[in-house]
Amino acid sequence: MLNYIIRRILYALMALLVVVTVTFLFMHIIPGGPFQREKALPEAIKANIEARYKLDQPLHVQYYDYLSHLAKGDLGPSYKYRGRTVNEIIAERFPVSAQLGGMVVALALMLGVPAGILAALKQNKTLDYVVMFFTTIGIAMPSFVIGTVLMYFLAYRWGLLPSAMWGTPQQVIMPTIALAGLPTAYIARLTRSSMLDVLSQDYMKTALAKGLPQLRMLLVHGIKNAIIPVVTYLGPLLAQILTGSFIVENIFAVPGLGKHYVTSIYNRDYTVILGVTIFYCVLLILANLLVDLAYPLIDPRIKLGGRKELV
Repeated sequence: MLNYIIRRILYALMALLVVVTVTFLFMHIIPGGPFQREKALPEAIKANIEARYKLDQPLHVQYYDYLSHLAKGDLGPSYKYRGRTVNEIIAERFPVSAQLGGMVVALALMLGVPAGILAALKQNKTLDYVVMFFTTIGIAMPSFVIGTVLMYFLAYRWGLLPSAMWGTPQQVIMPTIALAGLPTAYIARLTRSSMLDVLSQDYMKTALAKGLPQLRMLLVHGIKNAIIPVVTYLGPLLAQILTGSFIVENIFAVPGLGKHYVTSIYNRDYTVILGVTIFYCVLLILANLLVDLAYPLIDPRIKLGGRKELV
């Protein structure tokens, strides 16, 4: 396992270098800059600012300078927020996105897994059709549309919940539901498909024929084997949700990392864009690594770096 983890870390570092390089080049290729405004700055002031942040240096010098600071864990200063570093911004904003993301993932699992199991047990029956109907809506309807509909009815028309901001339990409900729509639907479909495959296996039919109670059969044998595709999906889902939904956080004025990321793009704040992109990439790599390490715990037949053993 240690060799596998070391190999994955080396691959992760190479992937991270590619992400940093591509993002760095794209930001500098796009016309404009962090200090370009509608009202042009005097050339002398603009030159002083660019010299301060070393933007007057050749591109390869800027790239090397950024990598040298990145190797020390320094993501650099923000160009738009004076006196603040990217590390401070991420440390301040990420806990909000992580709190929202944790509730979204928990809600998606609590609703999606049972819904998928029930749909599989009642295949081609009314309950199955109802679950598939709602999962289709959840996948087809973007989170910002769900958020807008929730805001219109629950906040504007009925006045049941505050329309935006963050901090109270009431303010958490709508962004959580809006973000949980897609993962809940996807998890329900994955669980249903995987559970149908498990129920068709010979060992499940044998256990049922021997009179093993259906609930115990599902808990001991069914769910454990059917949950692997859901665990695979949790890797990228965790990274995506924990860093914040860019659009939903803007709609509900959630002071998370996603909202700040969108603002940095508008402001052409190069270091914040790079820093958040790198942070997201690291989270994605770690989440996928944790998912891989969880496979043998769920199914001992799965060997890291190898193939699943046949029994």
